[in-house]
Amino acid sequence: MKACDSEFIQVRGRRLHVRVWGSATAPVLVLLHGWCDVSASWQFVVDALQRDWRVLAPDWRGFGLSEWNNDVYWFPDYIADLDALLDHYSPHSPLRLVGHSLGGNAACLYAGISPARVAGVVNLEGLGLRRHLPEEAPAVYAKWLEQARGDVPTFNSYADLPAFAARLRKENPRLSEEKAQFLARHMGEDKPGGGIQLAADPYHRWANPIIYRVEEAMAIWRQVTAPVMWVTAADSRAFKHMFAKDSDDYRSRIACFRNVRDVTLEDCGHNLHHDQPQEVARLIEDFFVT
Repeated sequence: MKACDSEFIQVRGRRLHVRVWGSATAPVLVLLHGWCDVSASWQFVVDALQRDWRVLAPDWRGFGLSEWNNDVYWFPDYIADLDALLDHYSPHSPLRLVGHSLGGNAACLYAGISPARVAGVVNLEGLGLRRHLPEEAPAVYAKWLEQARGDVPTFNSYADLPAFAARLRKENPRLSEEKAQFLARHMGEDKPGGGIQLAADPYHRWANPIIYRVEEAMAIWRQVTAPVMWVTAADSRAFKHMFAKDSDDYRSRIACFRNVRDVTLEDCGHNLHHDQPQEVARLIEDFFVT
């Protein structure tokens, strides 16, 4: 495995952890993980990269080794954290962004809000969320109030790292035992009193009271000037849950980008950077180099 260094920087009142691979003089590639994932899970893709890159992969606030909120999370904070991170590492040059799921959503929104700061985006299943109706808002707010009155949320715990690795393989049978053990070591942490828990703030489990408005996201996507590669997984349950590949909703989202390449990756699920890291690495390098 390619070796990485850990850096900790203070960003908007939070201590964020960033993994760094490669030499300081190489072109910069920023990798943004998804919900309840960690920066270390990009290791498989980094190992498959053929060119020399300086890879920067942060743990989002509340995940991995980054500081927790210990309270509710708001999506705009990810975008503001990304802006601060990019200013820290490359204040004068636009950067190449690769994001998975939550990270892909944040990358594409940021590329529309601050187009001059982004040289290109590879979006791995950052599809947005399903369309919500305004009539859903009362029930969503009621659920949020109910959870705010309750106890602190929790994630499942596991007896030890092998048990956690077994759970990861159950959720994704494509994971090899070696990959599952690696992910378990980085996605899990010791639980007070014994056992292993997810290295994530359990407040991430709280439902957001603000319903997702895809029309707002689409308005931002239309402002993206950088080239975008939108990658979906052929066996993604997340994709199938929201829309069929040929649906009008899906096509209307892609149509927002003025310079977009639509790619479907075979033989992988939503975590395509775990399932097909060599292909993901190839797509990234082909996109940013050619």
